[in-house]
Amino acid sequence: MILASTLDNRSSASSSNDKWIDQLSWIKFCLIGGLIAALYGDILRELALEWWSKPGASYGMLIPPIVIYIAYLRRATTLAIPAHPDLRGLGVVMIACLVFFIGRLAAGFFLCRISFVVLLAGLMWTFWGFARLRTLAFPFLLLVTMVPPPSLLYPSAAAPLQLFASGRAAALAQALGITVFRDGNIIHLANLSLGVVEACSGLQSLPALIVASLLLGYLQELTLAARILLFIFSVPLAIAVNVLRVTGTAVLADYRPEFAMGYYHSFSGWLVFSIGFGLLWITGKLFFRWTREKE
Repeated sequence: MILASTLDNRSSASSSNDKWIDQLSWIKFCLIGGLIAALYGDILRELALEWWSKPGASYGMLIPPIVIYIAYLRRATTLAIPAHPDLRGLGVVMIACLVFFIGRLAAGFFLCRISFVVLLAGLMWTFWGFARLRTLAFPFLLLVTMVPPPSLLYPSAAAPLQLFASGRAAALAQALGITVFRDGNIIHLANLSLGVVEACSGLQSLPALIVASLLLGYLQELTLAARILLFIFSVPLAIAVNVLRVTGTAVLADYRPEFAMGYYHSFSGWLVFSIGFGLLWITGKLFFRWTREKE
């Protein structure tokens, strides 16, 4: 009887300790979540507004749900590895805080937003261990792409792309029998002039096609080399489909000027992006077949 009573006491004590540990874990989780919300609340809200208001960044709205879904699909692999808290993850947390601090001082939204992803990776390393973090390497990589590139890069990159797109489009239009005169980034037709502005430089579709290349490489289960090749291919593909869009606009505008503006102009952007995504998907399929044949 005394032994049974002792075992019952130990069992109840162990149960109460487990409950206390669970409560303590929830307290830590809520405390960390509250601190993250206090630090990054305004930054994440501004990021969401940029997704909503800028067409070139609208793809970012799809990234968090996709990341959560991929992490959910990999939950068995992740949770099969025992959690081993690792204090080395605090180094990544410190780096994230340093990047956040520099971004705040320099008013750099890009650095502050990137530090959020680095902070999440550091916290996961700290509480779950590096082995579990490795199983979610691709979702974290994909999460980085939700942050639009720094705005300072657009003017320097857009200008040469505008000239390239207008030059190639004018040459192609002339090859198709259209009377065209190009002056810088302005394409002069018989009835009107088309300006290849920054929004038509191809930079708006480039981030979306890069994200698509990462997703296709993951879904097709390509080798690392094939994924890198598909990623690299997405850059000239974005430029090429933009040249195709400008050329098509010039040809249609020479026939009917209203096709170069309003709804038709917006529709052509979606149409050409769909073509680019289709070409990227075909390329991914070819890479998949090529890697399987080599194996």
